[in-house]
Order: sequence, then structure tokens, then C-alpha cells
Amino acid sequence: MVNFQELKVWVKAYKLTLAANRTTSTFLAIELYGLTSKGCRYCASIPINIAEGYGRNENVEICRFIQIAMGLASELEYYLLLAQD
Repeated sequence: MVNFQELKVWVKAYKLTLAANRTTSTFLAIELYGLTSKGCRYCASIPINIAEGYGRNENVEICRFIQIAMGLASELEYYLLLAQD
């Protein structure tokens, strides 16, 4: 079984989380509990779910958590579009 930290998708999701935290630190204070909080939470949840799925060490569970991560990525995409506008 591959260590989740060796997965390209996990590495990219982790780096995205770091970038989101750096970027949102420049947002207005009024957004602290809005876009900033939700966007960073969704962003961090993607690699968290990948890691959890691989921690379960069963293909069915890995697939389930990858699907959850994909759903979170779609929600994050929405927040990024909203933040852009």
C-alpha cells in the first residue's frame, strides 16, 4: 500500500491548502468568518479525506474518501469563484 504522502494528488492538495492560507491572510477582516474560513476549511479537508481513506487500508473506504475529497474540491471551486468576483 502506498503512503498517502507519496500520492501526487495529496501533495498538490496539501500545497493548495498552504497557498490558500497564505492568500486569505490578506483578505479583509470582515471576511474572516465568511469566505476565508469556509474556503480554508474546504481546502484543508481535501488532503485530510485522502489521508483518512488511505488510513483505513481498504479499497472500498479509500474510494469513498476520495469521492468525498472530490466533492469538497467542487465546493472549494465555488468559493474560489466567489472570492474572485
